[in-house]
Amino acid sequence: MISLPTRAGKPDATLAKAVDLARDVVLELADPGEVGDHLGARAEGERVVTHQFACQRAGYPGWYWSVTLTRAKRGKDLTVNEVVLLPGDDAIVAPAWVPYKERLQPGDMSPGDLLPVEDDDARLVPTYLVGDDPLEEPLDADARAQVRRVAEDLGLGRVRTLSREGIDMAAERWWAGAGGPDAPLAKGAPDSCWSCGFLVRLSGSLSTTFGVCANGNANDDGRVVTFNHGCGAHSEVKLARKQQPLPMPEHAFDTLTDDEIDSL
Repeated sequence: MISLPTRAGKPDATLAKAVDLARDVVLELADPGEVGDHLGARAEGERVVTHQFACQRAGYPGWYWSVTLTRAKRGKDLTVNEVVLLPGDDAIVAPAWVPYKERLQPGDMSPGDLLPVEDDDARLVPTYLVGDDPLEEPLDADARAQVRRVAEDLGLGRVRTLSREGIDMAAERWWAGAGGPDAPLAKGAPDSCWSCGFLVRLSGSLSTTFGVCANGNANDDGRVVTFNHGCGAHSEVKLARKQQPLPMPEHAFDTLTDDEIDSL
């Protein structure tokens, strides 16, 4: 397709004057009350002009009707190229489409829901071949099937495990989450998780930075936390004297009613 030159600001005079024709074309698609004032005409190319009309259709504020006309060289007959309804700068439009799997958040899944993981998911690699190290070359479908069969025959349990990329993604997510060092709870903590007796350390490459909280009274119980996270439920936290609860007074002995109680 050959693109025609555009003469911006200088539309074809014959096409630019065809406002009534352009409006009639729009009225074939819309009711008269849905077509507003003529907003102008602009050149799209040589003997190609687009007319714009305000849209008065309910639910379409900021949109406009666009009609593109053209004609042959030295021709008098005008041809309609297209008629469309387009959003303007202030139009209300639907947000950009985000695939369902990318919109899922922790807690969205209900009992019985399934979330399959694709074979080429970068977060996983075959356990039998590489363990925690990513593959240099991705496996084809036949190779993946062979890996599964070998893993089942050898009783390895997990067919795939976290790749280096998957580990890094998890670490970044945990660090930036509610169990990380920048969480509001950690900002006011008296000490860090690394010295807390309730910290259960992880294994592998994540063991140097993360652990799991095992304090049933803490907000992070059962959750992954960073060593420099913290909260007020630290195992070694001590209350200052002024923060300690007042001791309970001794029981009062009522001598006035003691005899009556004994008689009962």
